[in-house]
Amino acid sequence: MNRHVDGYGVDLDLGTHVVAGSAPVEVRATRASYSSPVVATQYVHGKPVRQLPKGLVTDFSGLGKFLHVTLTDAAGKKVLEKDQTICLNGDGSRTRPDAPATSPYPDGCTANPFTQGAVWGLQTGWSARTFGDPAPVQLAVGKYKATVTVNKAYRDFFRIPAKDSSVKLNVTVQKSDASRAQKVSAHSAGPKPNAARPTGKASVPKGPKPDLRPVPAWGIVAAPGEEGTPDASKDFLQFSATVWNAGPSPLVLDGFRRQGKDLMDAYQYFYNAQGKQVGYQNTGTLEWDGRDGHNHWHFTDFARYSLLNAKQTEVVRSQKEAFCLAATDSIDYTVKNANWHPDNTDLHTACGDHGSLSVREVLDVGSGDTYEQTLPGQSFDITNLANGTYYVQVTANPENRLFESSTKNNVALRKVILGGTKHHRTVKVPPVGVINAP
Repeated sequence: MNRHVDGYGVDLDLGTHVVAGSAPVEVRATRASYSSPVVATQYVHGKPVRQLPKGLVTDFSGLGKFLHVTLTDAAGKKVLEKDQTICLNGDGSRTRPDAPATSPYPDGCTANPFTQGAVWGLQTGWSARTFGDPAPVQLAVGKYKATVTVNKAYRDFFRIPAKDSSVKLNVTVQKSDASRAQKVSAHSAGPKPNAARPTGKASVPKGPKPDLRPVPAWGIVAAPGEEGTPDASKDFLQFSATVWNAGPSPLVLDGFRRQGKDLMDAYQYFYNAQGKQVGYQNTGTLEWDGRDGHNHWHFTDFARYSLLNAKQTEVVRSQKEAFCLAATDSIDYTVKNANWHPDNTDLHTACGDHGSLSVREVLDVGSGDTYEQTLPGQSFDITNLANGTYYVQVTANPENRLFESSTKNNVALRKVILGGTKHHRTVKVPPVGVINAP
C-alpha cells in the first residue's frame, strides 16, 4: 500500500527485494580519472571476473536501470512505466537461517561528486530493498497492478532464471493527510581514544602512512550575506570541500587535554602492514570550538581554502583551517586497505564535547571528510572582487603537521568565473573532465 500526499505524490516503494542465492554478488565500480567513464566489474572471491556491459552503470549510485516497473489501473490501462536503479548495499538483512550472520559490504551507495571507486555487494542469502528512487510519482487514489522485472541486460549478465526475475503485485494508493516523514539516521558509536597519553619514545617509523588528497571544490554558489546581520551588505562565494585518505594506512589522531585549558595535545599513530601500532608522534593541537554549529574539538591545520585570481595568486583565504575529522563520504573503496565500515561517520560521534578529556579522530582509508563553507569567514568574501576568472584552491595538510606517504598531491584547484552585479553575483563552474558538479 502506498499513500498519496497532496503536492508531493507517491514514493514508488513496492516492498520488493533482491536476494543473493548460493553465492555473494559483488560489483566494483571505478573511474580511472575525472575524464574517464565509470567501469563496473563483477568480482568473485575478491578477484575481477568480467565487466558489466557498457551503459549499465554510469555513476556511483548503484546498478542503473536494474528494474523495470509497470503499473496498470483497474481498467487495465498502463499508467506508469519506468526503470529503477538499485543499490546492492541498501537496507540489507538475512533471508534464511543458514546465511552468514554478517555482511562485509559497505552500507549504502551514496557518493561524493568526485568519488573514484565504489564496492557494492550482497552477501549470500541476504536481501536488499530495491526502492531507492528519490523522485515521487503522480498516481491517483485507487487500485493498481504492478509488475516488477529485472531488465534483460542484467538477467543475461547474472544468469537470473526467468522464474526469479519478475514479480506481480497488487497496489493500493490511499490519500494521506500526513506530511512527508523526515528521515532520521541513528548515530553510530565513535572510535574510543586511548585512556592515557602514549608512553615511550616518540618515533615516525618506516612503513605505511596515510595519503591525504583533496578533490576539486564542489557545490559552488554565489550568495549575498544574510539580511539583518553585519554581512548583509556583502557577497560570498560558498562551496564544499573534501579531503580524503588514499591510504594504505588510516589517519588516527588522539587528543589529550591540557589541564584547565580548551586545548589538547594531538598525537598521530602509525601502523605496520599487519595493522599493529608501531609508533606515534606529536602533531600539534586540537582546540575547542564552542560556536553554534560546531561545539566540538578541531584538529588545527588540517586543510586550507584559498581563492586565487587568474594568475593563481591568493586574493582571499578562508578563516577555517581547523577541523573535526570524520569519514563523511566514501571516495574510493577499491584502494588498498580501504575500510568499508568506518566507525565515525558523523561529527556527533567523532569530535567529543566540552567535558572531554580526550578524543580520537580517524580518517579511514577510502573515505573523505567534507565541509560545507557557507558561513561568513569560511566562505570567500567576493564583495570587492572584479568579475573574471578565479580558482578555488583546497590544500590538505598545509603546514605538513601530519605525516603522509606523499605530499605531492595535496592541492586541488577548481576554476570559477564570477559575473553579475552586487547582490546579484553569478558564478559559472566549468566541469572537471566529465564531472559537472557546480
